[in-house]
Amino acid sequence: MLKSDRHVRILDHVAAQGSADVTQLSRLLGVSQATVRRDLRHLSEQRLLDRTHGGALAGGLSIELPLQHRAEQRSPQKRAIARAAAALVPDGAVVGLTGGTTTTEVARLLADRGPVTIVTNAVNIAASLVLRPSVTLIVIGGTARSQSYELVGPIAEKTLADHHTDIAFLGVDGISAAHGCTTHDQLEAATDRAFALHSGRTVVVADHSKIGRTTFAKICPTADVHTLITDPEAPTAELSAIGDAGVRVTVAG
Repeated sequence: MLKSDRHVRILDHVAAQGSADVTQLSRLLGVSQATVRRDLRHLSEQRLLDRTHGGALAGGLSIELPLQHRAEQRSPQKRAIARAAAALVPDGAVVGLTGGTTTTEVARLLADRGPVTIVTNAVNIAASLVLRPSVTLIVIGGTARSQSYELVGPIAEKTLADHHTDIAFLGVDGISAAHGCTTHDQLEAATDRAFALHSGRTVVVADHSKIGRTTFAKICPTADVHTLITDPEAPTAELSAIGDAGVRVTVAG
């Protein structure tokens, strides 16, 4: 197992359980305890968890993982979701894309197909598209978030208010029938809300881990979402409730 894969599995496990000890992680990952200790030291230095004498704690730190640690999580599901999302976009459309690993996949597919106009606040998406001749690229300014590579805040919201997209794809940290779309950061939530407000159609792309989940900052109520695209492992009861709220639910597999 690659070091980056180990780090993602450790962070996932600690976030889910609240803590983990070295022996437990060693068995989970199939590596030596010395390797686990080195991994924990590195993740602690990155302020992604708190080390203890025999393991690690989630502590009071945010469980939002930086984008580089999320990029390979559930990749086959995210690629399937992205293919279903790209199929909704007609040639020549103006497309809004927030940051996130799944929206990055959508951007890649749209750029390969072209022609398309993409409006985004994600600097990683912008960097990957800037040399694509089939893409007209508009980058929304703002304050950079290192966790998501997004530009957020009042500058981003003002710029979005001066533009209209045919369809906007939102990456979220949670979506539920009861609490709508949510994310970890208040500024990011407000910028995502502006994407939805100034688009003809709002599509949430979210793998099963986000379905039924609620995080700190609300983006918009469920009824403001036109379509949710997720994968077959999403909980059916929650998908039914989201559908009952007026959202078209597509399961891509």
